[in-house]
Amino acid sequence: PAHPIAGTEKSGVTASFDSLFENRCTIVTPTDVSSTSAINKVTRLWQAMGANVVSMTPEHHDQVLAATSHLPHILAFSLVDTLAHMQAHSEIFRFSAGGFRDFTRIASSDPGMWRDICLHNKSAILSVLKHFEQQIKILECAISEQDGAKIEKIFTHAKSARDTHIEPGS
Repeated sequence: PAHPIAGTEKSGVTASFDSLFENRCTIVTPTDVSSTSAINKVTRLWQAMGANVVSMTPEHHDQVLAATSHLPHILAFSLVDTLAHMQAHSEIFRFSAGGFRDFTRIASSDPGMWRDICLHNKSAILSVLKHFEQQIKILECAISEQDGAKIEKIFTHAKSARDTHIEPGS
């Protein structure tokens, strides 16, 4: 099996475009029954489409994607759903700007597909949600205690991690 790490909030054939996989990772997840020949064919196929192919176990794939894809989608869906339930939701959405739109773009993804992903990858998602919840509690406490130094330390660490690991414009 292989998982291309590419795409937009849109899905289906109509959402495709020529350069969809160029310079994007595709994770190949060989199993005990995967033949070397099949793995090589799949790898060459993705490379021919411009993808950078990486191999990892299915279990590691599920953990990595729970953190880098599933959690962000869950947060985006949850944020929009939370705000949509608020009494002043019309005004809240009316005044949403770039940051909100950037963060919540993926909440326009296919809900059925994401339901299935959540159910299929339950264990890894619950693990990363627990870790996220712990970090949110630390930030909540710092805000509650008006600990500006702690808040800035958290934000500085996050900025540094993102700036170090994610290329601008990618």
